[in-house]
Amino acid sequence: MSDAAGGPAVVVPYDPAGLPAGLDRIAPREVLDRWASADRSAHDPRLVLVGDQDRPQGAALVTARPGTAYLKIVDAVGDAALAADAVVQHARERGLVQVKWEGWTAGTAPAAAGFRPMRAPDDAQPTTGYVRWLDDVDLDEPAHYRQTTHFTCGAAGAAMAQAHLGALGGEALDRRLELSLWREATNFPACDPVRLGLAVHRRWPGSGVVVALDTDGPVIVEAYPEGDRDWRALLQELSREDAAAAGLPVDGRRLTLPALRAALDDGERVVLLVSLTAMLGVDVPHWVLCHAAVPGAVVVEDPWVGTTTGETWVDAHLLPVADAALDEMSTMEGAGYRAAVRISPPSYG
Repeated sequence: MSDAAGGPAVVVPYDPAGLPAGLDRIAPREVLDRWASADRSAHDPRLVLVGDQDRPQGAALVTARPGTAYLKIVDAVGDAALAADAVVQHARERGLVQVKWEGWTAGTAPAAAGFRPMRAPDDAQPTTGYVRWLDDVDLDEPAHYRQTTHFTCGAAGAAMAQAHLGALGGEALDRRLELSLWREATNFPACDPVRLGLAVHRRWPGSGVVVALDTDGPVIVEAYPEGDRDWRALLQELSREDAAAAGLPVDGRRLTLPALRAALDDGERVVLLVSLTAMLGVDVPHWVLCHAAVPGAVVVEDPWVGTTTGETWVDAHLLPVADAALDEMSTMEGAGYRAAVRISPPSYG
């Protein structure tokens, strides 16, 4: 790695049982304890050290969810701004688009290093988080909402989309909305794309809703035994009939990544079905909200936060995924279909 402003910077694997000599001189015990409080191994934890490795001037623990285009600073210690500059340089060398910073001990250092505060969810921990884009990015930041069950990701993603578009009216982005929308959209327990689109269409009739689904067969059923697939497939047939009766378009053309980016540039929000194989290591269908396109990546809100791997809302909010990675993770099941719910800004009158 190239030299940082304070001298040579090195990146080494993070091993809580074998920390570099001298790190404890600049890292408070409570910080080291937090670093070791979760199994971060799935997020490729690294230490970025500035200066003499035996007596570093600054250091940062960095992690990132696999399959994404960012790095996250968990904490920076010693000369924190200097360490953050080294992390940014490391991210540039890796071709990433963003660096985030959890606000546990950040203080005023993020502003000095060119980071800006993110919009924190209510009652979130940490209470602050920061972002620095590595290109010229100016986007409309949505509110992040964390799903409260294992199966309400579709409803949470759609509710975040409508909140971002200003369509909620007097409704709150909360668990009541999450669960009531899931109840209207569920295919037990998952939300199939047509039923999810229909639930959004019925609840917010002023919004333009189009379901993009390039298969006529049942979806999100491969994980179930054969006997449990049949009745879910029938429910999906009924969803298509209800959609036709309600005038909800179901577009059978494949939503390509260029078309997705174009939709986002036109002001749409896209609730996209992905597999969690790349990001979380489990082949489970999952809905995320795509809300912006930036150079090199699509920006999503993921309602799932993997706290056991050391994630916080800082990971799941303003989460950039490179186009090629998103293309792969949204090619679903053996049939290779793509499913999305496209939502346009509300139009009344």
